[in-house]
Amino acid sequence: MSLVGIIANPASGKDIRRLVAYGSVFDNQEKVRIVRRVILGLMAAGVDRICYMPDYFGIVPRAVEPLKTNRPVFPVNFKATATQEDSIQAGRIMAERGVGCIVTLGGDGTNRAVAKGCDGAPILPVSTGTNNVFPEMVEGTLAGLAAGLVAKGLVPLEEASYTSTKLEVLLDGRAADLALVDVVVYDDPFLGSRAVWDMDKVRQVFLNRAEPDCIGLSSIGGLIAPFRAEDPHGLALDLGPGGRPVVAPVAPGLIRTVLIRTIERLEFDSEVEIAAKPSILALDGEREIEIGPDQRAAVRVSRAGPVVVDVTRTMFGAARRGVLRTEAIPVT
Repeated sequence: MSLVGIIANPASGKDIRRLVAYGSVFDNQEKVRIVRRVILGLMAAGVDRICYMPDYFGIVPRAVEPLKTNRPVFPVNFKATATQEDSIQAGRIMAERGVGCIVTLGGDGTNRAVAKGCDGAPILPVSTGTNNVFPEMVEGTLAGLAAGLVAKGLVPLEEASYTSTKLEVLLDGRAADLALVDVVVYDDPFLGSRAVWDMDKVRQVFLNRAEPDCIGLSSIGGLIAPFRAEDPHGLALDLGPGGRPVVAPVAPGLIRTVLIRTIERLEFDSEVEIAAKPSILALDGEREIEIGPDQRAAVRVSRAGPVVVDVTRTMFGAARRGVLRTEAIPVT
């Protein structure tokens, strides 16, 4: 029987960048409406069961209530803490249950947490965050249809998805954490507010994707040497006085001139040391790790990122196979 998971983060899209920039706010009522459309898409694709991450707002139960469905929609069982640990734990349990796909609602940080737990289970990210580089702005109905088509095996996973690379943070030679978009070295001794927005304090940027039409610090690399998450390499930028200027959209409505001193292509499994110490490491836009003055820290690009279901690829695959047609229609 087919099973799809839903992880909707009630805290996404509400950080300090709404004060220092001009980011949109995705309130939880809008997330309820998105999830409702996801569920309708899953049902239309014939998914048998749906599990979800419990949260303090009750996003999925509110979404399901008016649908009056007899299809099993149930929470994965764990003690929620209203932290990113919930997304990690939910991803882990869903993978253990054998979900065919996990639909996520959040930004880069939410998907990073899910990727840490989901152990290879394919994810379909729907954007409801701030810097939405990893997740895409996709209509919930289509996200549900695509996730359902993959979970039911109606479109092969290898045709519907790609495997993203990831960035690994090494502390004293051991893997300590990961990022799906960027690792930023921030010249600040304290974590403070999670978001990175003061470009004067950014010293290094490591990227495993760099697209010129995205928002956030990865856009800097995208405007110099663009590449995608499935491409077999990364990029390291050294920032500071004396560098060449690049104008980039580093946050919603926040366009800054950034000075780039050096650019280095990162090959798989090669390590680049973090030069600025003490410092803070921001992973996918959120400050997470403090680096001490005597601590050895490095970043490397790994092939072993999450499997990402792409809505466009999936729907093209469905069209080629005619899986949503009820009878043959001749094309003249």
